[in-house]
Parts: sequence; C-alpha cells; structure tokens
Amino acid sequence: MRVRLSGLLSLFASVSIVVASGHTVRAGEIKITEMAVTTKIVKGNPIDSVSRISSSSVKALFCFTRLTKDLEEDASVKHVWYKNNQFAAEYDLPVKGKRWRTYSRKLIGKGASGDWRVEVLDEEGNLLKSINFRIN
Repeated sequence: MRVRLSGLLSLFASVSIVVASGHTVRAGEIKITEMAVTTKIVKGNPIDSVSRISSSSVKALFCFTRLTKDLEEDASVKHVWYKNNQFAAEYDLPVKGKRWRTYSRKLIGKGASGDWRVEVLDEEGNLLKSINFRIN
C-alpha cells in the first residue's frame, strides 16, 4: 500500500508539473486593451462608442477590439453577439500579431430593439471581455 501511495504521489506531481508548464507554454495570452461598439470604423479605428442607439439611425454596428498577445504565433478570438441574453451571431476573427485590432459587423434590422451584449472569447472559450449596449 505504501508503494502504491508514493507512486500515486509521484504521478500526481508529474501531472501537476505538466499542467503548470502547459499553462505557460500556451499560444500566448491575449489581453483586450480597448473594446467598443461603434457605428463606423475609419482608418482601422472606431469613430464613437455606443451605449444606447436607435435602430432607425443605423443599418449596422461594429464591435471593435484592440488586443495584445504574448507570442507571435497566429491565434483567434470570437465575437459573440447576444440580444436579450439570446445568441444572435458569432464571428471567428484572426489575431496575427502581438498588437492587433479587429472587428465584427452586425446588421441591424427591424426587431433589433433590446439589450445587447458582445463577448470576446479566446480559442479555449474563456471570456476576455464583454460590452453591453441598448438598441431602442
């Protein structure tokens, strides 16, 4: 019994080391440095930040995200749009540099009124940041 227990402890220590080192060897941790829902992107930047807007005043909204990551390897993020806590759209967006900016575009049509949220997720599905806004 004693040999088995020490063997299990040794195995547990090995697994713990692998898990710990696996966390540090990831494709690079992504950090969101700026996020905005905007009515327009000009020269790669948002022109405003929407917290409340009329559906009759826009045909589309954009979710702009500026981010950094630790390593040069390509990665991706997802923009997941929700209306009244119900899934509305999902966009996979590439991240090809240590400093990167990207955006998704959501068409706004009739029936768009409600409370909206956009979540940014990493490749593993971890929430990096979210933003809330309202469409009247």
